[in-house]
Formats: sequence, C-alpha cells, structure tokens
Amino acid sequence: MSKKLVLFCDFDGTITEKDNIVSIVRKFAPPECEVLIEQILTQKISIQSGVGQLFQLIPSSKRQEIIDFILAEASIRPGFADFVRYCREEGVEWLITSGGIDFFVEPILAPFDLSEVPLYCNGSDFSDERITITWPHHCDEHCSNGGCGMCKTTIIRRYDSTDYFRVVIGDSITDLAGAKIADFVIARSLLAQKSEELQLPHRTFSTFHDVVDILKDLKHQQEVR
Repeated sequence: MSKKLVLFCDFDGTITEKDNIVSIVRKFAPPECEVLIEQILTQKISIQSGVGQLFQLIPSSKRQEIIDFILAEASIRPGFADFVRYCREEGVEWLITSGGIDFFVEPILAPFDLSEVPLYCNGSDFSDERITITWPHHCDEHCSNGGCGMCKTTIIRRYDSTDYFRVVIGDSITDLAGAKIADFVIARSLLAQKSEELQLPHRTFSTFHDVVDILKDLKHQQEVR
C-alpha cells in the first residue's frame, strides 16, 4: 500500500456477536434500563450519559457475578483468531476502539494474548455502592458529537490521513462518526445500513473470515494503483 494500513476495530457486536453492555444491563439492571437503551440508540442522549446512567442502576457488589455471567454469555465472532493471526503475519497495525468497559472487555479478550494491540475503552469504579463508569479517552476539540465517552474519532484523527489508510470495523451507531472520517468501512448491522445511506466506501461482513478477505482485496487494490 502507498499508505500504511491501520484498523480501528470495535468490540461489542463486532469482536463479540452481541452487545455486552445491553446483555449486562438487561440481566442486572431494573426494567427502566430499556428506556435508556432506546435513548442511546436513537441518539436522544449521549453515549456517555446513557451508559453512565445504566451502570448506576447496578450495585457494585455484583462485579464478579457480572464478569462470570458475561464470560459465559459472550460469543466471539467466528474467524477472529484468524484475523489476529493475519494481522500479525502481515504486520497490520490495529487498535481496539471500544465503547465497552475494562472490567469485562479485558477478561473476554484475555485468551487471545493481545498485549501488542492498543485497547481503548472506558473504565470502571466499584468503590461506591453503585457502579461508576470512568471516561479516560475524552473528545478532542474537533469532535462535534460531545459526550462520546470513549471518543473513537479522536483516536482516528491521531493517524494522519496523508500517511495512513484508515479502516473502521464496526456494527452500530457508536461507530458511525468514525466511519464518516475513515477511508473505508467494514460494516455489519446498523453501521452497514448507515454506510449505504450515506454512500460511505464500505463492504459488509458477517464473520472475521470476511474481514480478512476484504483486507486482502484492499491490499491488492492499493498495490495495483
């Protein structure tokens, strides 16, 4: 490639088959969580505000129970191990850019030994009676969304488009702002629908075997230009 390839890969609903935050709050939070989930997905409230409120509904004493639940519940999308291997063998730089939370993201990823892959996600504090989410990756001055929580566009902008071919891999509304400024999008679910509507350069995927095939095609296209 004339530019260096870099991948920004979502976690919930992308690396895993389901959104783990939704699974957790539906299991451990009271019924009013459904209103908050709907407000987040329809962008009526910010991701940061909505996710923060969702976890404030859950007692901190449930921490280990939640971890045990999500480790049993979470399914890794087929082909992910092959994707990891492909990136290592080809020297592809990639980052995990997740709106998820450290206390469940890290245990789910632990079997893959991704120590060389930067992980950007939200933090957690269990010192009070209710779970508090912390936000170590703030929006920069260029983010027009506000309240992202973990601002994916801020991370993407650190990779200059003159030097990097920036690819977003994702599935949901939380990936859309990043998709709009990326060079290419590998999408499924709502993100695929939005990419089609906005005519963003994209291809769809179901498994990470598809992702690897798309990356090979992108590499070939860059080489023959």
